[in-house]
Amino acid sequence: MPTAALTADAVKQSLLASFAAAQVHQQPYQHWFVENCLPAAALDAAIALPFAAPALGGISGKREVHNATRKYFDVENRGRFAVAGAMSDALQSTDVTRAIETKFGSKLDGTYLRIEYAQDIDGFWLEPHTDLGVKLFTFLLYLSKDAAHADLGTDIYDTAKKHVGRSPFKPGGAMIFVPSNITFHGFEPRKIEGVRKSIIINYVSNEWKAREQLAFPDRPIKH
Repeated sequence: MPTAALTADAVKQSLLASFAAAQVHQQPYQHWFVENCLPAAALDAAIALPFAAPALGGISGKREVHNATRKYFDVENRGRFAVAGAMSDALQSTDVTRAIETKFGSKLDGTYLRIEYAQDIDGFWLEPHTDLGVKLFTFLLYLSKDAAHADLGTDIYDTAKKHVGRSPFKPGGAMIFVPSNITFHGFEPRKIEGVRKSIIINYVSNEWKAREQLAFPDRPIKH
């Protein structure tokens, strides 16, 4: 049985508190920085998940080029790992989805929860992109505790794709935004010591084709 700190309710309470204390920034587009999104035991369990970091094979720039090795809190992994189940249940809960709508303005009714477990190694980079389309909410949750990862946050760009800032990279911290045609973000090439671990949380529309990636493929958010 999961410990108390790994229950969906414990994760939910951490998420609600982190959202309430979110720091909003208006430039170059509205985004938020949050901290302490997970209970300590849940953070440690997420970091320790036994997924191998995929090799890049000298190719990067878009996550899609490595679709075959990407990992998700899908139906199988929700059942295999307590932290995956607890996080999925918390993020699927009405309390959390309503809080997201109230705090961040995203409309989630009819969307589906998608949680990706990302492990990035040296050579990884991402070109500026917006997430606009079937992603209706983006929540980039950072895990790594390695001090060498302090400068590995998400890079932020203006509409000309000029680099204008970078999110803090703190264990249990995150960057949040509602995708639009100006929400350019990415990851500038730079040295990565070890493995940069993060969790990419999206609520996606019914048009999302890769249903096997979803936490609850038959359970849209209903308000």
